[in-house]
Amino acid sequence: MGSDTGQDVEGPVHRVWVDSFAVAATQVTVEEYARFLEATGRMPPPHWGAPGFCHPQQPVVAVSWFDSVAYCDWLSALTGSHYRLPTEAEWERAARGGIEGMDFPWGNDPPMSRAGYDNRWKTGPEPVAQSQPNAYGLFEMCENVHEWCSDWFAAGYYSVSPDRDPRGPEAGNRKASRGGSWRHHIKISRCSARSSIPPEFQYADYGFRLVRDVSH
Repeated sequence: MGSDTGQDVEGPVHRVWVDSFAVAATQVTVEEYARFLEATGRMPPPHWGAPGFCHPQQPVVAVSWFDSVAYCDWLSALTGSHYRLPTEAEWERAARGGIEGMDFPWGNDPPMSRAGYDNRWKTGPEPVAQSQPNAYGLFEMCENVHEWCSDWFAAGYYSVSPDRDPRGPEAGNRKASRGGSWRHHIKISRCSARSSIPPEFQYADYGFRLVRDVSH
């Protein structure tokens, strides 16, 4: 986990063990989030229904960390399974697709080498499952929208992180997020890249992906 050649917050490289978990192949979509809004009467996020953000298969955007957790809680109650946001460690494990030490899910070739890169993400996120999946069958792990993680963010956390199922600091004022964004100059992030914002923020390039606990 981590990188010795990225930003300071990505080091030191360290090995962690994460217990088994299931992760969604795609980011939560507008269509899926609409069912949640209809069932709960919750207020829709900013940009809801706006051009560029309303395709049913686009990832839902401008959801706060609290909105994302509320969706997980609703789906858990509905299905009887435990859905939640991934930890940073789980997210990076999933993004790497079993390939250790590489910058991106596909290896070390730069994002600009990807097919059609210059013509993508002109006005917003793309519908999910458009890119080649990684070796785990997961789509857009490092692109499209930033994805909320469950952890509080701390720049120096890796130096004190436990080596088994790290879950972030006990408290903080920013929540960790992972992955690239349609709105950035470079649209696809490295697997180890870390970012964070306050949990109440609702940005047009922030979405989320579900993790489900599995029994052992």
